[in-house]
Amino acid sequence: MLIIKEEEIHSSFRLECLKMEHSNVSFDSLILKLHDVEAVKFGTFKLKSGITSPIYFDLRVIVSYPSLMNEVSSLLFLRAKEAGVIFNSVCGVPYTALPLATIICSQNNLPMLIRRKEAKDYGTGRMVEGTIHPGETCLIVEDVVTSGSSVFETAKVLEKEGLKVTDAIVLMDREQGGRAKLAKDGITLHSVISISKLLDVLLENGRIDEDVAQGVRTFIQENNTYKPTKENGSPAAKKPCKGLSYEARAQLPHVHPMACQLLKLMAEKQSNLCASADVTDAKELLEVADALGPHICMLKTHVDILHNFTPDVTSQLSKLAAKHSFLIFEDRKFADIGNTVKHQYEGGLYQIASWSNIINAHAVPGSGVVKGLEAVGKPLGRGCLLIAEMSSQGSLATGAYTQAVVKMAEDHADFVFGFICGSRISSKPEFINMTPGVHMQSAGDSLGQQYNSPEDVILKKGSDVIIVGRGILAAPDRVKAADAYRKAGWEAYMRRLSLTN
Repeated sequence: MLIIKEEEIHSSFRLECLKMEHSNVSFDSLILKLHDVEAVKFGTFKLKSGITSPIYFDLRVIVSYPSLMNEVSSLLFLRAKEAGVIFNSVCGVPYTALPLATIICSQNNLPMLIRRKEAKDYGTGRMVEGTIHPGETCLIVEDVVTSGSSVFETAKVLEKEGLKVTDAIVLMDREQGGRAKLAKDGITLHSVISISKLLDVLLENGRIDEDVAQGVRTFIQENNTYKPTKENGSPAAKKPCKGLSYEARAQLPHVHPMACQLLKLMAEKQSNLCASADVTDAKELLEVADALGPHICMLKTHVDILHNFTPDVTSQLSKLAAKHSFLIFEDRKFADIGNTVKHQYEGGLYQIASWSNIINAHAVPGSGVVKGLEAVGKPLGRGCLLIAEMSSQGSLATGAYTQAVVKMAEDHADFVFGFICGSRISSKPEFINMTPGVHMQSAGDSLGQQYNSPEDVILKKGSDVIIVGRGILAAPDRVKAADAYRKAGWEAYMRRLSLTN
């Protein structure tokens, strides 16, 4: 099998690839070049499916721009290299991806296969041209993925020839469900650019205005091509990080330092319980932290609802966190432009970055919100959770939005280490999935809060951390209730391990 190694990259491409690997500016430059040659267009376009789209990708034009085509091919190969993909041959989806696959194979001395769209009615009548070795693995190359159907069709043709297909690389992921659909079919999609990234870059460089960008975002969210059913289940539900303990995940090579610290802490304390201390009095907050500290891995706060907040409150809270070995999670839910959240995080009355280990953010503003928070939090060793789903009834954080949040987290994994979600939404064990709205008895309240039991969340939905508020705070004995939730969450986790090992 071919395992991509750096020395196998053709010398004329190596320096360019490595520079792009470490520089977002280069990716921004590529996006601007694609816009310059009208490979990306905005307006009103009728798609193959019959629906009208405000954006259109015509990557066929890059065949007239050799340097750009070489650059795209280099980045596709580098993407496969970064992902550690193992394969024996390469096949481009006909027809736009064929020249890209050809350059990749030519420059890196790789065997290539050509899939025909239709069999010849003369000669061999084959659907796949090239030397085929049944049992070997073929990497698929594509230009744009929407539903993933073209990649899937190519995979089926290759599999009929006895080949295996486990991965595909694509220049542009339209983020309309193709990644999830292919994952369901056993194919991992690796993209160079996402539509979210493209919109951010074009907006930042004045190529489009906010109305155009928002119009495209709305279209993408409303036109998801993959809708899970009860029969096939959600993609997340099929990927609960089976068999991996908290300790094992903490040792993974790419795990975020904050995720590593949390995973180790959970294992040591035998607790996956985060207590939500939604109280309005500072003295009560500190009393809750001190009393529940031995039973929890994390304390979730809302300091802006304290009527008597002073800087001494967070100082005392930090001392209690050190005393009882728990992390502090300020549930601020940042949701503004990058420059604004930067100031909200580091300054103002609360100076959140100075004491909170973990914060969270909505992805609605785009990647700028993460960049703003990262500029403050990353140098301090902090970590961020993205809100992918919410436990309130009628939440709009579903479907394509949730998938876009996962992609955003993957693009900013040096600061984002997990999600607030209803169930596991990422198959990557480096990411922590935390679920709010947990109660011993699954039910709800008059304000739309929906509850799930610890067993449902940890065992059935594959989440990692249960977030419990009123189930503890409203109990006659808060300490006793916290210990009961700790035991229930831990027992569900241990049962999950036993069922998957």
